[in-house]
Amino acid sequence: MKLLKKLIKGIGILLITLLVFALVSLLIDSNRSSYLKISQHPELETDSYLIKNVNVVPMTQDTVLYKKDVKVQNGRILKIADEVKADGLPEIDGNNGFLSPGLVDMHVHIWDRFDLGVYLANGVTTVRNLRGFPMHLRIKEDIKEGKIVSPQLFTSGPKLTGPDDLGDEKIQVQNPQMARDLVREQKAKGYDCIKTYAGMPLDIFNAVLQQAEASQMEVVVHPSFQVPYGNNFQPQIASIEHAEDIVQQALSYSMDTTVLKSVVAQYGAGRQTLSPTLTGYHKILEMLQDENVLDSEQMGYINPLIKKLDSKVQVDRWANEKSNNPDIVKHIQEQHDFHVHIVKELNRIGINIVSGTDAGIGITAPGFSIHEELEFYLDAGMTNYGALKTATRNPSKVHDGLFDIGTVEEGKRANLILTSQNPLDNLQVLRNPNWVMVDGRKLGPELLEEFKDKAQNRKGLIATALRWAEYVYLEK
Repeated sequence: MKLLKKLIKGIGILLITLLVFALVSLLIDSNRSSYLKISQHPELETDSYLIKNVNVVPMTQDTVLYKKDVKVQNGRILKIADEVKADGLPEIDGNNGFLSPGLVDMHVHIWDRFDLGVYLANGVTTVRNLRGFPMHLRIKEDIKEGKIVSPQLFTSGPKLTGPDDLGDEKIQVQNPQMARDLVREQKAKGYDCIKTYAGMPLDIFNAVLQQAEASQMEVVVHPSFQVPYGNNFQPQIASIEHAEDIVQQALSYSMDTTVLKSVVAQYGAGRQTLSPTLTGYHKILEMLQDENVLDSEQMGYINPLIKKLDSKVQVDRWANEKSNNPDIVKHIQEQHDFHVHIVKELNRIGINIVSGTDAGIGITAPGFSIHEELEFYLDAGMTNYGALKTATRNPSKVHDGLFDIGTVEEGKRANLILTSQNPLDNLQVLRNPNWVMVDGRKLGPELLEEFKDKAQNRKGLIATALRWAEYVYLEK
């Protein structure tokens, strides 16, 4: 009996020790990312300005409105005119720069709050996170309450897949009734949309769509191998993800331009939005071609747990593939080129293409990747205006919750980028903005650089693991 009591006491002490360790780890991580708190930056308390002497890139059409004043009031664009009275507002001299909408990345994976600052430093003022768990709801609440400066966060709930598609990062939905329950549950918790995944059977997929319509929840689809590709062109579906899945699913791993025409026709008939995520796939090529890719500067901005458990695993996987199959480099290049061709064909018929990068996994760094994605769209024959639309105006058409972003117009959110040169002449200028404004709060170059510095080679592996464990063991 005494031995049993000692054992129980020992287990109790161990559990308490582990709990204290977990709480301390989370507290330390919270303190490290506290630089995002608005209270720590007096200049961020202001969300109303008169911006003078700017050239407005409205993104409503391929034009520039020269020599304008822009009045921002309570985080919204109140007035754009040749001359606007300050009415006591602090003034910003635009120095004849170019004012364009903040960028939008429609396919990201956020693992900690450090990512938020890196996005802002790259001019990304809205992100759509497509692997949601409780941490994201807490971030959304802090944004809503004005506690932190952050890109607008639009997030799905946990990924929903089929019963045989294993993995801790997704929920294995066992039957249609469970699917309906999960849609209602994610709606109640405050997630913005539903994300379906590659292993979902047709009956469960249909149940998700039916309940999503009843619950007024939009659905984002990673196409399932068990659902005919044509079933993705339904009104409840806000967007289809990944050009690579057109090859791997709709075309059964072929790169047949003749068969592609039928898929393009389906997009034309359904007017469905595509988020191509060309960057995420192209990173495979980078892993194959650069044996030192894990030491690159951009890898310093990836969450430490992901870097350890995902980035290295992927690099090793493709290195092994290259050893066994030297032709893999040529194949991946050819498939990437075919993805570019797909985007070209869909853009030709006016499909709503939105820039998404799959940032936050593998070796795809948050923030930086949006600029790579836009370059690929130029490769697909888009004009600078057309490519920039994919990361500004086009996303505003996808979800009801994004209606007020993407253009510089009266009544829209004051999510803005100021550059010294016209991005319609050269998209590269967006990589180094003079300043960024999110919800009317101006982030100058020093603050943007601080956000990058704080996130580079950051700690937080244990804290990330604990937040993931919260999802796996308490939420899922």
